Formats: sequence, structure tokens, C-alpha cells
Amino acid sequence: MRNRLLAAASSVLLSPVVVPAAHAAAAPTPAAVPCPRVTVPASAPSRPPRPSPPPAVAEDQAVGGSALATAGLVTPAGGPQPPGVTATSWLVADLDTGQVLGACGPHEHGTPASVQKLLLAAALMPRLDPQQVVTVTKEDLDIERGSSAVGLLAGGRYPVETVWLGLLLQSGNEAANVLARLGGGAEGRAGGVRAMNEFAEYLGARQTHAATPSGLDGPGQFTSAYDLALIARVCFADPTFRRYALTETHRIPAQEQLGKKGFQIQNGNPLVGRYPGALGGKTGFTSLARHTYVGAAERDGRRLVVTLLGAESRPMRGWEQGAVLLDWGFALPRDASVGRLVEPGQPTPTPTQSPSVTPPMAADPRAAADESLSDGVTGPGPLLVAAAAGVGGLVALIVRLVHRSRRRRGRLRA
Repeated sequence: MRNRLLAAASSVLLSPVVVPAAHAAAAPTPAAVPCPRVTVPASAPSRPPRPSPPPAVAEDQAVGGSALATAGLVTPAGGPQPPGVTATSWLVADLDTGQVLGACGPHEHGTPASVQKLLLAAALMPRLDPQQVVTVTKEDLDIERGSSAVGLLAGGRYPVETVWLGLLLQSGNEAANVLARLGGGAEGRAGGVRAMNEFAEYLGARQTHAATPSGLDGPGQFTSAYDLALIARVCFADPTFRRYALTETHRIPAQEQLGKKGFQIQNGNPLVGRYPGALGGKTGFTSLARHTYVGAAERDGRRLVVTLLGAESRPMRGWEQGAVLLDWGFALPRDASVGRLVEPGQPTPTPTQSPSVTPPMAADPRAAADESLSDGVTGPGPLLVAAAAGVGGLVALIVRLVHRSRRRRGRLRA
């Protein structure tokens, strides 16, 4: 009797627990739709090796909507095909509503170059008095040889507003150092960079990290087309920034104590003056980043922004690629959307998806598994627990029966 009971228990314990087939494997991830490209001329310089970006985080990839979690193209269903460009990633969004109209690899890591100066402006422009006069130091002029500069002089004294205009009109790298030092307080330039990174985190720009205030290449420095749109939206919400961005010329004051005359600088963003309704923006270039661009324009009461990374200058320059993408965005219906720009300070953006976007995203495999289970059971965990509880109860019953059989035989022998 005891042997039969133990054999029965063994057969139960060794039998596999059957889990519904829906949990055996997750649904395959759909292939990304290739982004429209134009052929880069053979004479274009080869791209230098990129530093290794941080590992992609699924939650960060879906910020703004699950449709944006793609390395490929995402556009509104039924809308016109976007133009081919050389940029490796781009995004078009509505500055006022925050709706993303379309994108190519919006959350792919890229190298910013001078468009990073927009993060400096977003983080520090509200902190600094434009009428304050700042003295430039020798350390402020420590920039890469041959890189863009305004022409500020060590020992020169300039209003902060002039330094901002030098940053935005002429992409002055020494101007970025001055502003970061001034805004960084006791920590100096390092404090300014830290403030930039803290502000990026506040915006929800999870794929942005600044190593330099100017955008000159530095270790661990990254951004994305989506993050640049978040940053640009804050910039263009500031009337002071908008005024600076549309300034065509500005005169750098003379430094009489240094025996230097004043001079005039011009706006280096070709979109201003060449694109109807242009609101301004920022150009960028390094050998590593290639051409980067952020630009905004207004048409029929609608304000759009375009961001792009990793572009070549032929057959279209960076700002020209931004212009054709803006034209494409303005041609879309006002309610077109594939995602959204999250609001500043939003702790954990909830991924959302518009029902009218392409390509279609795979359904959540957990939801598909839930439909194959009985009400109140949401996965294999409860089945395993129930099975274990059942086996445990059966073993306890067998032990009691064996113990009872032994006591009975003992009474009979007595």
C-alpha cells in the first residue's frame, strides 16, 4: 500500500506543469520601415567612428508614444511620403500642441555638435541678467583650434546679451564657455554643464548628456532628434530667445582698454531670411557629428520645429534638409500625429500610440497571453502557484495515510 502511494506521488511531482502556448515565446518585433534617403556623393567624407552610446533602454525609447520606439520611419497613415534626406535621424513636431508629426529614428543616439548650445540657452538664459557686464577670462578662450568663435577678447567686458547673440548668431564656442561659467556659480564652467544636464533630465530628455557647453565633441556626449525637439520647444517659448534667434546683425562693442575696435556679426542660420515664416534655430557641425540642425517656422498660425542629426552637406545642406521637412510637416493635416513631446517635469511619461500611424506596432504580448487565460488569471505565475499548492496538499495527504497505516499495523500486533 505504501509503495503504491509513494509511486503515485512521484508521478505527480515529476509531471511537467503545462503553461499556455501564448507564453512560450513573445511576439516578434516588426522590422523598422526604412527612412527615405538620398544618395550621398562619393566625394563626401567618410564618417569617423562613433563612440559607443549607452545601452538603449526600452522605457526611454517609448517616451512620447510607443510608435516612436523605432530606428526607422514613423509617419501618419495615409499622409504624403516625407522627402529623402541624408540625416541619420530627424523629427518634425508642433511647437504649440507638442504633437509629433513624423520622425526617423527619433530616439536614436546621435552627436549634437553646436545645436547643443540650445540646451545651454534653455537652462541658463532665464538665470542670467542680459544687462550684466561680464569679463572674459583666458580660460574662456580655451576652445578647439579652428572651431567657431565670435572674437571675444581675454580681459574684454561685454553685456551678457551680447554674449548670447554671439552664441546664437555666430555659434561662438568661447561665448558658450563664458555663459556656462557665469551660470555655473562657484563651480564655474563645470557647474554650467551640470545645470544643462539637470535641465535635460527635467525636460524628459533622457538620451541627452552634455560634456561641453558648446557642443564641441566630448566623451559621453549624446542627444537624439526627440530630445532636441523638447529642448527647442522650451527655447521658442521664451520671447527673449525668439528675439535673439531672429536678430540679423549685432555689433560687438569696442574694447578701448585693450585697444580693439568693435565689429559686426551676422546671423549664421540661413533659414532666417530665406524661408517664409522662419523663427530661427541653430546649425552645427563637427567631423564626428557631421551636420546637425534645429529650425522652426510659422505658417497660417501653425508653428513647427524640425530637428536632424548626422547629415551630409550634399546634395542638400543641413538647413535645406530642415526646410524640406518643414514643408512636408506643413502639408500634413493639423490633427496628424504619431506621438507627442512630453511636458517638462513629467515624472514618468506614459507611452501612448495614435491609432493612425505607420508602421503598425506589435501588440503587447502580455495582452495576447491574457486573452487565452480564464478570467482572473493573468499569466503563468498563478498557474504555477496553484500547481505547487496542489502537489503540496497531495504529498501531505499521502504522509498522513502512511502514518495512519503504520499506527493501525502496530495496534494489530499488540
